[in-house]
Amino acid sequence: MKGALLVNLGSPESPEPKDVKKYLGEFLMDERVIDVPLWARTLLVKGIILNTRPKASAAAYKKIWWEDGSPLIVLSEQLQEKVQEQVDFPVALAMRYGSMTIKKGLQELVDKGCDEVFLIPLYPQFAMATTETILVLAEEVRQEFFPNLKIDSLPAFYNNPEYITVLANSIIDDLKGKEYEHLLFSYHGVPERHIRKSDITKSHCKIDGSCCATPSKAHEFCYRHQCLEVTRLVAEKLNLNEDAYSTSFQSRLGFDPWLQPYTDRTIERLGKKGIKTMAIATPAFVSDCLETLEEIAMEGEEIFHEVGGKEFSTISCLNTNKEWVSLLAKWINEWSKTPVEA
Repeated sequence: MKGALLVNLGSPESPEPKDVKKYLGEFLMDERVIDVPLWARTLLVKGIILNTRPKASAAAYKKIWWEDGSPLIVLSEQLQEKVQEQVDFPVALAMRYGSMTIKKGLQELVDKGCDEVFLIPLYPQFAMATTETILVLAEEVRQEFFPNLKIDSLPAFYNNPEYITVLANSIIDDLKGKEYEHLLFSYHGVPERHIRKSDITKSHCKIDGSCCATPSKAHEFCYRHQCLEVTRLVAEKLNLNEDAYSTSFQSRLGFDPWLQPYTDRTIERLGKKGIKTMAIATPAFVSDCLETLEEIAMEGEEIFHEVGGKEFSTISCLNTNKEWVSLLAKWINEWSKTPVEA
C-alpha cells in the first residue's frame, strides 16, 4: 500500500529556554546546517551558542506561541489533515527536528500497511539545510529500520507553474484592499558556501550578477537561483514593474558571508528611500513560523516604522490555502499512479 509523508522543519516542545535549548542543539549540530568540522561545530554550538542564545530565542518564541502550541506544528497538522481529506491512502506528518521525528512518521505509515512512501519536504526550493538534510536522514532511517520500504520524494517545486499560480493568487488575495509601493520577497538565508557546495558543476556558481540567470545544470540544486526564479515568475504573474519589487534574505548567523541583500537592511533602505507603504512575502516557507511571525512581521515592521515607513503588510504563507491543499493532494494522487522504483 502507498502512503505519503509531509516533512517540515520542526519546533521546540515549548517556548521555555530549556526546550528551546534542546531544539537548537539538535538543529545547529546538523552538519548540513552548520557545515564545519565536528570539533568546530561542537565548540561553536555547545560552547557558545547554547550558552547565550536560548533565552533570547525563547523570548521570541513566546511572542508568537499560540494557545494550541507552536504555530508551525499547528499549521502543519492542519495542512496534513486537509490533504488527507483528498487522498485515499494514509498521509502522515513529521518534522526534521524535535519529537515528531521522521522515524515516527514512517513508522506510522508502516503500521498502517504502507510499503511505498512519497516523501514531501515542505520547501519549494532545494537547500542543504532543508531538503537535503531531510532526504539524507530519511534514507538513513529507512536503511536502519525499514529496509523493505520504498521511498520516492517530491523534487523542488519552486518553478512548477501550478505552484507559482497558487502562490501568486495567495499574494493577490492577501493584498486586497491594501496599498503598497513595494513588494519584498524575503527568503531564508544560507551561507554563500552552501551555494558553492551544492554546485554539481563545481564551476558555475559564483554568486555574482549573472550566474543565476545563465542556464546551467547547477540550478537544479542552487538555492539562490531558485529563490530568484520564484520572485521573477510571481512578479510576472502579478504584472509588477521592475522597480516595484525586490528579493532579500533573512536570518544570518555568525560572521561568514551569507546571501545578500539582507532583509533587515533592505527594509531599512526602502524606508529611508521614501517608501511609505510596503508588503513582504516569505516564499521559502509554506507554513508560518518563528521567522515569518516574529522576525518579519514584528521586527521587520519595527525597522520600517523607525525609518519613516507607515504601512507594513505581511503576507501569510500558504498554510492551509485551499488551492495549495488541492495542489499537494493532486501531486500525491498523481504519484500514486506511478510505480516507485526500488
